[in-house]
Amino acid sequence: MKFIQIFLFAIFVSFQIKAQENTGAKPIVIISYNHVGLAVKDLQASAKFYREILGLEPVQVPDNLVAIRRWFQITEGQQLHLLLGRRDPVSNNDKNGAHFSLTIPANSADGVEAFLKEKKIEYIRQKRFDGAYQIYVTDPDGYVIELNEPKI
Repeated sequence: MKFIQIFLFAIFVSFQIKAQENTGAKPIVIISYNHVGLAVKDLQASAKFYREILGLEPVQVPDNLVAIRRWFQITEGQQLHLLLGRRDPVSNNDKNGAHFSLTIPANSADGVEAFLKEKKIEYIRQKRFDGAYQIYVTDPDGYVIELNEPKI
């Protein structure tokens, strides 16, 4: 009896494996990212930060969403979407925690730092292992943004 149970189990497993092989399922292929969406508490203050401090170019939002959304172009085909609705503060807002990174031009960290000082924006600057600089700023909601020079 035990042999028959093991035999039937082996047949069942082999059918399961064969069924999985025949599904034609393929792994997901990512070619780029389309947009990052951030929930924000004050849409106007956040939009001003991303436009005036980070210099992102606004993208037109459909009329039916303009009261609750702001979109910005990061680079061709990649956007940042601000979504009104944050109630709780961002809780993991230090440079060693959750953050996202935007690339700045090579050798531009000194100019970025001078601009942030002029605008009285708090930041942290550090040199990476490869000699390029990273500058961390925090938006009005507490999201940490790394401004990252390319590798030297």
